[in-house]
Amino acid sequence: MAFENKSFVIFGATGSTGTALVRELIDRGARVLACSKNEAKVNAMAAELGAEGYTLDATDAAQVAQAFVHAKNLFGGVQGAVNLVGSILLKPAHLTTDEEWLQTLNLNLNTAFYVVREAVKTIGDGGGIVLVSTAAARVGLANHEAVAAAKGGVIGLTLAAAATYAGRNIRVNCVAPGLVDTQMSARIVGNEAASKASMSLHALGRFGKPEDVASMITFLLDPAHDWVTGQVFGVDGGLGTLKPMMQ
Repeated sequence: MAFENKSFVIFGATGSTGTALVRELIDRGARVLACSKNEAKVNAMAAELGAEGYTLDATDAAQVAQAFVHAKNLFGGVQGAVNLVGSILLKPAHLTTDEEWLQTLNLNLNTAFYVVREAVKTIGDGGGIVLVSTAAARVGLANHEAVAAAKGGVIGLTLAAAATYAGRNIRVNCVAPGLVDTQMSARIVGNEAASKASMSLHALGRFGKPEDVASMITFLLDPAHDWVTGQVFGVDGGLGTLKPMMQ
């Protein structure tokens, strides 16, 4: 099995995509440190799937660093890390408060930077890091200013880190999903008007599933694909690149 004896640290593990990813990695023989702010939820999920649960606040740099120390002590080494921590703020710039702006940056960009900074200290030579952006960072969508800016920063971080650490064979890639039917997006998907408007932007005519994103992340972590780095993969039903035909 490609992931046998490979160890990964997953941040945001109890979200819909995180749960799907942990399940897929465990099924493929990996060892996983599943990290989440929700202690009860991460422990229950870890027990169910066979992962190791770890509680932390990923917006705290010191706690992210300690998670990697714990993973290395637990597994003897770490071969990859994924940051799934994030948020969705749909507001135009003039209605976005300072607090909302800073929180959006903290959850989406700061966490990604902390994960990269600590992962490259821990992974050693050879391994994979996957970050999560959004299709909204690559195509202009109304009312996405804050989250598009933060997630655009994630893309820049991905490219720079991929260049910096390529000499150590550490691969850094990014997925940029469209609207995925998750716990985080339930307010949008569950709103008939918002759901219909968003659906019309996805050429394939459906929202994503957590497994769609998880399978791409698994692909990028797989040592079999170790010639892929510095890439941003749109897992978005065509949202980031296509203009659907009017029905």
